[in-house]
Amino acid sequence: MISQWRLRAAFAVRLSEMYGREVPAYTTLVDVSREVNEDVLRTRGADAERLGSIGRVTAERHGAIRVGTPRELAQVARVFGALGMHPVGFYDLREAAASAVPVVSTAFRPVDGAELARNPFRVFTSMLTVADPRFFDAGLRARLATFLDGRELFPPELLALADRAAAERGLPADDAERFLALAVAVFELSKEPVDRAWYRTLERVSAVAADIGGVRGTHINHLTPRVLDIDELYRRMTDRGVEMIDTVQGPPAWRGPDVLLRQTSFRALAESRPMRTEDGDVVRGSLRVRFGEVEARGIALTRAGRAHYDELLGRVDEEASRNPAAARDGIARAVWERHMPGSEEELAARGLAFFTYRPAGRRPRHDGVPPTGIAELVRQGWVRAEPVVYEDFLPRSAAGIFQSNLTGTGMRDDDRQGAAYDADWLSGAIGREVLDPFALYEQQQNASLARVARTLGLTGILG
Repeated sequence: MISQWRLRAAFAVRLSEMYGREVPAYTTLVDVSREVNEDVLRTRGADAERLGSIGRVTAERHGAIRVGTPRELAQVARVFGALGMHPVGFYDLREAAASAVPVVSTAFRPVDGAELARNPFRVFTSMLTVADPRFFDAGLRARLATFLDGRELFPPELLALADRAAAERGLPADDAERFLALAVAVFELSKEPVDRAWYRTLERVSAVAADIGGVRGTHINHLTPRVLDIDELYRRMTDRGVEMIDTVQGPPAWRGPDVLLRQTSFRALAESRPMRTEDGDVVRGSLRVRFGEVEARGIALTRAGRAHYDELLGRVDEEASRNPAAARDGIARAVWERHMPGSEEELAARGLAFFTYRPAGRRPRHDGVPPTGIAELVRQGWVRAEPVVYEDFLPRSAAGIFQSNLTGTGMRDDDRQGAAYDADWLSGAIGREVLDPFALYEQQQNASLARVARTLGLTGILG
């Protein structure tokens, strides 16, 4: 049997190979990421692996796909369920984006610590909000629903193999090979002609809507490697003549701990596509829908930490609006230096970030009675704290990446009431619970505290 994590790892590799053939600039991005990671490892040594081994970081990818309906999203969940990936988090990009981005999203990923260590592949998956009247009037909604209901993204054979892999936690070698071939093929760029008039109708509303509902298939929109120094990668990609978006999304570069997620990308490329004209002729055209994203991951923040992060973003927005000529990066860095804890120890002491804890290899020299508080246990050397890697996404950053690669702002009628979507709705739509990322990190931290308590004889006192 080929286990689920090996299926997941193989799928990530094959998807990367396919995407590299289709988008050669992605291969450049991977090569530069590897170079930067090797240089950081040489310079910083073991500290470079504070948030994951270099093996994990080098292999790490996240993909992004888009689907049109709850039915398609439920089928996606079955395919990724075969790989041991679960829906985590609810993201409403409609509210996070200034441009028209009519989608809600979740991320499919492993949730167990051991599974993440083996292969942390994740896929950010967005669904078109067809029911939202701010973007689609009644006539366009009906046409769009008819179009989406008439297509098949995932062949029945693939779904049957996926269900079997989920039930049996793996597949025999021959079936695994068939599953991987079918799954990768689903996300290749379709060679079927695009109905030009229909695509342009949707594109006037939103380029994202056209990419989802204007074609007969789906495809990988980006495949993201992880890098240890995203600012250096940005510089090297630019030096190679690759056009990058204007900024790095997320927290600023600063002297303190890396938190949450920083992302950037090269701009969407014009790709040749066959297009069917109103007269029925097939001509060559081009679309800009796929881009090359890269990410740097930091420490997972608690709910209080995330609230603090959002507050700081608000301060940056206020200062940037008062000083439009000033560089936003510089403003953000100054705000972070004034208000964000400058060390892991302070993040932990203030309950702003998640850590796992383990007994130190040697007890302190005084070898007395251990203190009962985790902060003192760490300070006195009884226990070591290791930061929990942020495995998820930021709506504002994701929307910023989307917006930076759109061909236009699209249309949104804010005088209308938007359709309601939330995590509970999404759970019902796909038939499985959309997990709360904060709860997952908290479980990971609490489990480590319980192990420390047992080892040091502090059960009932610590954790």
